[in-house]
Amino acid sequence: MARTDHRALRRVLRREIAGTIGLLTDEHDFRAMRRYRTFTFDDHLTYLHQIEALLRTRASEGTHTTLALFDPEEYAEFCTHTGLDPDASASRTRFTAELAATGPTIPYDGRPLTDLVPDLVDEAVRQATWEYASTLLARLGPCPTCGEDIGRAAFTRASHLLTRILDTAPPGDRHLVCSISGSPETLVTVLHADQDTEGTTQLDEAETLEFTSVLALGLATRSPGGLVMRTSTPGTPDRVYGWRLRGDSLAPLTAGEVFDAYCTDIESGDLISPESDVDYCAPPDLGTQEKPPGHHH
Repeated sequence: MARTDHRALRRVLRREIAGTIGLLTDEHDFRAMRRYRTFTFDDHLTYLHQIEALLRTRASEGTHTTLALFDPEEYAEFCTHTGLDPDASASRTRFTAELAATGPTIPYDGRPLTDLVPDLVDEAVRQATWEYASTLLARLGPCPTCGEDIGRAAFTRASHLLTRILDTAPPGDRHLVCSISGSPETLVTVLHADQDTEGTTQLDEAETLEFTSVLALGLATRSPGGLVMRTSTPGTPDRVYGWRLRGDSLAPLTAGEVFDAYCTDIESGDLISPESDVDYCAPPDLGTQEKPPGHHH
């Protein structure tokens, strides 16, 4: 009797444990793991089907699972750094636990893996972009004349500009894209700022942090770049407008410049026909392009 009770309790407890699965999202990463004898899968598709079946089972039992991006190169470095044997399932578990705390993750929500994997990859790219931009901002150090931290001042400035852009935007769903080039590589960041029925703007914290960091890096390094926004409201044409980065500020693009940017193929330079029901227009005035208090570089 007591044993049955213990078993039942363990079953209940098992449901309370949130788990993380480290996912090998592509064939290349999967092949890299096959060099380990204890990694027993030999076909990526079968592996994905098995993961999906496991996720569905856990969900049906009421267990929450998080998906993390498992990178074989990072795993090998982790094992070297911690002195763990890479060819041991316990080491993979330790690495996955580490990913759950620090790496890109998304919750399993019942959708097929073919839908979830692109979201997980996007999350990984977003986190890498944010880490890269943050590192470069931190390296800028203090201003030689006033001692103020240049990266922090630029982040404050970028936050101020983003707030003004959202405050002056027409109601509806907003899709912002910011790209900066040459620091030393092109960075592109996307922000979705949709409004709910009460007119409150919904922002994803991680997305906002990444977007602000990339914009701040562009402003701090005076890199060439631009910021374009598309707003959508049911029953009216979408509005598209934007700015170019100029110094530590934003200069409005004309309607013609926005049209050219949207109607040119980035790869080939060929013209693409404009979308119907889209207004390419000049942006609203952001008000005074005043910088927040503090020294300006």
